[in-house]
Amino acid sequence: MTGSGPPVVVARDGDVALITLDRPQVRNAIDVEMAAAICSAVTGCQDAAVIVITGTDPAFCAGLNLRALGTDQLTDLPPFNAAVAASRVPVIAAVNGPAVTGGFELALMADFIVASERAAFADTHLRVGVYPGPVLVDLPRRVGPAWAREISLTGNFVDAATALRIGIANHVVPHSELLPFTMRLAASIAESDRDMVAAMREDWDATGGIPVRDARRLHLENARDAGYAGRATADGIAARRDAVLERSRAQRQR
Repeated sequence: MTGSGPPVVVARDGDVALITLDRPQVRNAIDVEMAAAICSAVTGCQDAAVIVITGTDPAFCAGLNLRALGTDQLTDLPPFNAAVAASRVPVIAAVNGPAVTGGFELALMADFIVASERAAFADTHLRVGVYPGPVLVDLPRRVGPAWAREISLTGNFVDAATALRIGIANHVVPHSELLPFTMRLAASIAESDRDMVAAMREDWDATGGIPVRDARRLHLENARDAGYAGRATADGIAARRDAVLERSRAQRQR
């Protein structure tokens, strides 16, 4: 046990669930207890519209707590990455500090990443002699094969500005603005139809990385199977048009 309170704290803000890794004294490094708590938190938040995952400063997650992992076999860890990847609810990673190895993988499981200016990312699997996990699959899909190979082969840290430039992060914001900014993004997603959001995420997962002609065919099949093909009507679109236009005007005036 590395702390007196729970290793993961869950809070709700309307339809958005905020999951915070809360073991700052070990830089939110993951042991058996925290891995199980992440799995439980993500499963328990499937009734939300959006999940945001962050860490208590100073780190997002320093990877696995190899000094006190709670097991001799890495394969015995509860599947925290798989739990995030399997979420039916969109997940945003609000990366407040270093995200290293397993912590980097956790952030990559999210639909997208918002980074604090203090964020940094590293894959040090090779340097600690552990064969990489899902980072080998997910990082090239974010940044392309050349950047992914450099990051994983060198183990070098990528700062927030570089992460933004190469596509690890969608946004880099001042540290004090990280959660307010991310929660606003989450609230924007939460305004939309949840079933359609879930169907779109499944569509992206199914069609990503396959030839475009096959992707277009599969997309039409997915839309039909989900019941969305032909569902939209002119009257239904018109009924929502004024709200969309007003939202557009408000955004452009900021």
